[in-house]
Amino acid sequence: MRFLVNIPFFATLASAQYLVESSSFGQSGKISPNKYAIPGWHVSGEGQVPQLLSDKIILTPPHPGNARGAVWSESKVAQSDWVAELDFRASGPDRGSGNLQIWYTKDGREGIGASSLYTVGSFDGMVLSIDQYGGRGGTIRGFMNDGNTNFKTHYSVDSLAFGHCDYAYRNLGRISKLKIRQEHDVFEVIIDDRLCFSSDKIRLPADYSFGVTAASAETPDSFEVYKFLLYTSRSVTREEPRRDQPPSFQQQSDTRASSYQSSQAQFEDLHDRLQTIAHAIEKLDIEISNHIGESDHRHREISRGLMTRETINHITGQSDKLDRIERIVNSFQGQISNLQGAVKDSHLSMTEGLPKHMSDIITTNGPRMGLLIFVFVVVQVMLVGVYTVYKRRIKQGPKKYL
Repeated sequence: MRFLVNIPFFATLASAQYLVESSSFGQSGKISPNKYAIPGWHVSGEGQVPQLLSDKIILTPPHPGNARGAVWSESKVAQSDWVAELDFRASGPDRGSGNLQIWYTKDGREGIGASSLYTVGSFDGMVLSIDQYGGRGGTIRGFMNDGNTNFKTHYSVDSLAFGHCDYAYRNLGRISKLKIRQEHDVFEVIIDDRLCFSSDKIRLPADYSFGVTAASAETPDSFEVYKFLLYTSRSVTREEPRRDQPPSFQQQSDTRASSYQSSQAQFEDLHDRLQTIAHAIEKLDIEISNHIGESDHRHREISRGLMTRETINHITGQSDKLDRIERIVNSFQGQISNLQGAVKDSHLSMTEGLPKHMSDIITTNGPRMGLLIFVFVVVQVMLVGVYTVYKRRIKQGPKKYL
């Protein structure tokens, strides 16, 4: 009975035991050998550049928000039976938000880029989205598209999901392990060794590419990817695709001097080595000459582009405009100097001539002292006369007795 129970387990191991190194990274615990690139993968971002560390890639940083990051495999999956494993971690503040997508599409990086589930247009393939849809703390949802549906303009993208499960992925303090398995007409999504959802009606074709994208909100979640592994059931996929490489000369093995029995043999060996060095130097010289020629050609093109007739005419026109502005400024400076001189002269004339002019006016047009005394005496005499007349009329009036 125990043997029968373990049959599915051993069948799974036997069906997907070959690692596709060209479509994997992090299998040795180290993602990037130089912290600048991942062999066989293309890294890109919007608003920031994903940070490559020795053991992980940070697709979206903790700060700032509204950032996007993507990593895409440069190789297509040659087999239809495979198992993909993704190790990731998400962390952020209490109200942080963002989403993580795992893509398996026909066009790969050229068709998706750093888009998310809600910003991608039409695509041919499958995508798993990990976000906080529905306010349940986290969900994993699967979506399919045959290239005829535009997710960006669709009125309800969430309704297109073919499978989902709840998974609280934020701030766990550990790495989450997601596994996607397509084998023997069964498609399964497993998270932390627990089945999320499965279907026997989905069969994804071969020659598609894997990619991982992430997007953060204004209050961001930080998504970190530690590992992506792809296994297939046939060992032929272990061979990485051959890329065009420059021809190299055959390396000669070192030989001990005691192995040469004659000077002729030593001379022939020395001749062969010198000839190899001469060919290598000639090849290097040709490559350097080609690089120099390409650099000179680019320099001439840039120079011609910068120094065209239109550019020269534009520069000349700008110079003429600057000369005219300088002449106008100089003329304004002369007028301002004349105005300052006129104001200064007016001020001097007013401060020096006004007191003397006012004194002359007062002296010439002011009343005389004798006239004032005469008027004063006349007024006093009139008052005395009026008073005397008044007293006489009082005395001559009838007496009134009580």
